[in-house]
Amino acid sequence: MKTDELIGLLAQDAEPVAPHAIEQRFAMAALAGLAGGLVLMLALFGVRPGLVQDMALPMFWGKLLFAALLAVGCLAVLHRLARPGMGLGYSLVLLALPPLVLWGLAAVALGQAGPDERLPLILGSTWRSCPFNIAALSLPAFVASFWALRGAAPTRLAWAGAGAGLLAGALGALAYALHCPEMATPFLAVWYLAGMALPTLAGAWLGPRVLRW
Repeated sequence: MKTDELIGLLAQDAEPVAPHAIEQRFAMAALAGLAGGLVLMLALFGVRPGLVQDMALPMFWGKLLFAALLAVGCLAVLHRLARPGMGLGYSLVLLALPPLVLWGLAAVALGQAGPDERLPLILGSTWRSCPFNIAALSLPAFVASFWALRGAAPTRLAWAGAGAGLLAGALGALAYALHCPEMATPFLAVWYLAGMALPTLAGAWLGPRVLRW
């Protein structure tokens, strides 16, 4: 068989990829992961009894906004990591901005607090369980994010896996925020990010093993 004939045989059933197919795949993964995290939160922990009262507090919306913006930054990074040879560009700014702002607010809060108040602001009342709860609620989004990447063509597999894990952690934190009583920015800056770091590290380890193509 000649080379031209072989190429024609391989390409005869090829169809063009739908426009924005990767974006749609990641949007589906994010929505499914968030929905799964919310269901898991209701099953494991339940909605905080004082949630309605918490909604009057700016920091309640602040922690939701932080997790949501971090998830948007992760999607921007994954959108580029899912394509071979594409640089990260502006997506790194979108990813870095939410934690930098949170750390800045946490530093201001600690600077304004007295010496005896600083450690309670960092530890809150749930520091022992918070990271693990966020990691647990990230599991549906973790699976969904890897499913989305499996349908793409990432070449930086560890980075892509870490991005999928961080997206899962951000969505897990978004679900957990409806149960979590903590509002202090120093607490969020340490323990929420620690909870997101767990699926991020797991994703970096799994990426080269699961995403290879």
